[in-house]
Amino acid sequence: MKIIILGAGQVGGTLAENLANEANDITIVDTDIVRLRELQDRIDIRTTEGKASHPGVLEQAGAQDADMLIAVTNSDEVNMIACQFAHTLFNTPTKIARVREHDYLRHNREVFCNKSIPIDVLISPEQLVTKHIKRLIEHPGALQVLDFADGKAQLVAVKAYYGGPLVGHEISFLRTHMPSVDTRVAAIFRQGSPIIPKGDTVIEADDEVFFIAATKDIRSVMSELRRLDRPYKRIIIAGGGNIGARLASSIEDQFQVKIIERDLKRCHDLAKRLDNTIVLNGSASDRDLLLEENIEDTDVFCALTNDDEANIMASMLAKRLGVRTVMTLINNTAYVDLVQGGVIDIAISPQQTTIGSLLTHVRRGDVAAVHSLRRGAAEALEAVAHGDKRNSKVVGKAIEDIDLPAGTTIGAIVRKDQVLIAHDDVVVENDDHVILFLIDKRKIREVERLFQVGLGFF
Repeated sequence: MKIIILGAGQVGGTLAENLANEANDITIVDTDIVRLRELQDRIDIRTTEGKASHPGVLEQAGAQDADMLIAVTNSDEVNMIACQFAHTLFNTPTKIARVREHDYLRHNREVFCNKSIPIDVLISPEQLVTKHIKRLIEHPGALQVLDFADGKAQLVAVKAYYGGPLVGHEISFLRTHMPSVDTRVAAIFRQGSPIIPKGDTVIEADDEVFFIAATKDIRSVMSELRRLDRPYKRIIIAGGGNIGARLASSIEDQFQVKIIERDLKRCHDLAKRLDNTIVLNGSASDRDLLLEENIEDTDVFCALTNDDEANIMASMLAKRLGVRTVMTLINNTAYVDLVQGGVIDIAISPQQTTIGSLLTHVRRGDVAAVHSLRRGAAEALEAVAHGDKRNSKVVGKAIEDIDLPAGTTIGAIVRKDQVLIAHDDVVVENDDHVILFLIDKRKIREVERLFQVGLGFF
């Protein structure tokens, strides 16, 4: 597939690396020649220097025969205009744009269509990150919570701790111990390395365990891997920007929420917008302020400013003062692995959250969802099976008979409203949503080919 990526920032660069490794023809456009050279030295892509919204630059990048344009520059306006020119001048089939400004997104149905601004897929990092954090708050103890099949099934990552009923036991013990709940361990990361789990795999303390189950059963399964954390009640959000404000608005009816914001004018705006959130003017690194707001009795401290260093320092202080759980927004991907698991409980990367959403629209075949896992090291994929025994490599076959690529497991199948955990004898049917886990992303093309139907499919 020939893909043009506009913007060589963290998201554009990470996306280019993901797609170039999967044998796509990638061209990336940016005004920063140094950044372009850095990417070109590291990955097999073509680069074009220039302003992404200029028709001449798009033509130079090969827009006339591109299959897809992905606009992820730092400017909403540049992304929108680039999509307009790609549609009008080059008839580019698929146009994806990152749009951050809430005012634009409020009118997305009226504005973003072929009659006005022709964008096929809108990506809002703030919305995606807000949903991600909200799910983590709703599932105390989880490192990652991912929805599949419109929320019918979830893939959850937890750290196994001493004292968990399943720690020290084989995975097959889970079915014996919980006969009324069906689940599957999709993968285990032990000391950073992936393990494809089998029935006789023993879960050890500190393993990062990914399991899939029907959404209604998630908390029951979590309790087997670790002492179940009591529900969160009190939340402090550091930073009242787009993400902080969105998060407060989405959870203020369920939790006791406070926002700490440095800018006084922004505090007044937040106080008008939010109904049940206490807005505090000050610095999240102010020890006296945190103590005054009873940080030691707070369940979650979310550091969500646009300054990585400020987020990390405020999180470290909050943790030292006694907060139960710290979630920290970190844009610099190099920092994420350095800080998570130490003082900071969960490091949140907007880039990785956004990448998964973008990959959903890049994958070949009928792909309903893609999630990036372990900071891009692995991937969870929801593919829709089509066809029958004659023209499909998966439909009509039991899971044990499907020729899956190495490092790939099927975790569950969602059939209409029913969640079927992927035991060997489960047979895939037409229109099933099949949830797969890949620890080797180089195998993604083989997985996509599995779900492509033959010429006899109508």
